[in-house]
Amino acid sequence: MLEAADELFSERGFERTTVRDIGARAGVDPALIARYYGSKAELYLAALRRGGRPAPPAADRVDLEAVLTRLLTRGPSPTLWAVVRRHEDPDLQAAAMEVLQARVLDAVQRTAEVAGLELPRLRAELVTAALVGIVLSRTAGALGELTAADQAVVARLGAQLLGSVLGG
Repeated sequence: MLEAADELFSERGFERTTVRDIGARAGVDPALIARYYGSKAELYLAALRRGGRPAPPAADRVDLEAVLTRLLTRGPSPTLWAVVRRHEDPDLQAAAMEVLQARVLDAVQRTAEVAGLELPRLRAELVTAALVGIVLSRTAGALGELTAADQAVVARLGAQLLGSVLGG
């Protein structure tokens, strides 16, 4: 189930993947997903945690364009939503933040630290909040140009904008 979920979440994003689709890909009854994972959101986090996609390697600079491209491709997910509204389930909230910490916050903070910038954690959180805002705003469709723009253009321009917080 985890492999099927990971494949579908990667292909379609969280919102466009259904429990029924995951069950069909895994060759199991979708009810088993609820039994073993509780919800689609918890299955999503389990798929992220299982190690299919490693956390970004330690580097001098985080590749903001690559991070933004990944986030735009996957779309709004429980991990992103955890930044703007707390999940009702505290365990799900903690798990989502753990994934976000490992995949985004740590890499951005390392970049700020290597650059010798003041307040590296605050910079990491500002960049993360902006990344999430770009993804959610694009998905909401209220900002016409942002919604219609090519994903690669959004990733490039968004990375340029956010790079200034990291001294780029």
